[in-house]
Amino acid sequence: MNNQGRPLAYHITFGTYGTRLHGDERGTVDRDHHQFGEPFLEPDMVRQHESEERLKFPPVVLNAVQCEFIQSLVPSICERGGWRYIVAAAAPDHVHVCLSAPDILGDKIEPWLKRWISEALSSRWPLPKGARWWAKNGSVKWVFDEAYFSNVKQYIASQRSSAATRGGS
Repeated sequence: MNNQGRPLAYHITFGTYGTRLHGDERGTVDRDHHQFGEPFLEPDMVRQHESEERLKFPPVVLNAVQCEFIQSLVPSICERGGWRYIVAAAAPDHVHVCLSAPDILGDKIEPWLKRWISEALSSRWPLPKGARWWAKNGSVKWVFDEAYFSNVKQYIASQRSSAATRGGS
């Protein structure tokens, strides 16, 4: 833990709209199963199909140009929010951001990140009326431990490199 009792950073992850639905084979969490350390829900094709049926718009899959755009945008968004940018990676179906923020809780940062990234994306790639870029919820992990902090930075940097290597897909 750092000497001030505040997190060293926040690891914020959020997915694109409609790309990781309940029942997905990769596993998901829901209101009843979301405690730290709890296993993901098992794949459930029926639940996934029901989730797909409830989508109001097609899933959002970011292309390589949009991923690069997001990655280049996050440092200025961090500056706008008064946060310290550490690293970010955008993939076709999710975004990872690691940042530090001395005077605000990470749970309050995630909606601002999504909003400001959405505004910038929509100025270049407008969505249909009522559609949105992001799934409703995301993950905000508070990083207190130096080893975990190092791992988060390396993981996100590797995701950034992987996306560039495979052309953002």
